[in-house]
Amino acid sequence: MDSNKIEKLIHALLKELGEDPQREGLRDTPKRVAKSYAKILEGYTQKPEKLKAVFDSEDYDEMIIAKEIEFYSMCEHHMLPFFGKVSIGYLPNKKIIGLSKLPRLVEIFARRLQNQERLTQQIANALQDLLKPRGVGVIVEASHLCTRMRGVEKEKVMMVTSALTGHFKKDPKTRDEFLRLVGK
Repeated sequence: MDSNKIEKLIHALLKELGEDPQREGLRDTPKRVAKSYAKILEGYTQKPEKLKAVFDSEDYDEMIIAKEIEFYSMCEHHMLPFFGKVSIGYLPNKKIIGLSKLPRLVEIFARRLQNQERLTQQIANALQDLLKPRGVGVIVEASHLCTRMRGVEKEKVMMVTSALTGHFKKDPKTRDEFLRLVGK
């Protein structure tokens, strides 16, 4: 990301909105916004295949779940934040991933311009590609500022999406166990 270009664009936007970009409260806003976007959208610079902490499962073959991983993202349609929690489960197939890598996987995809459906699917696909497990389940619950601040202006709407692969998709018992363990 070219922070100088972003600063110039934000400066121009402030002027277009009828603001004085040189007034005290706005003087450093273009620089702050550029710095903020660099952090909020850092997922573009990260690749899930670089998550190296994959280990032998030592024959562990039961479900592994990380629940309620908090995330923040930016809606690609309105460039407004959406935020919530992700629950991820998988059934190992000889390999497991370090527990800290599941939240990192969420961050890689959440810190991009996104829609919730794609975010959900990207997390599931990346874990499936990394580990080749017998199945993956991902549930994302989020609140979108585009539905709270504009549009329908409904404060309490929660969007829930899921992505299931392998046994999570084909086997009702596996799916039910996952949903029960994540509290759904």
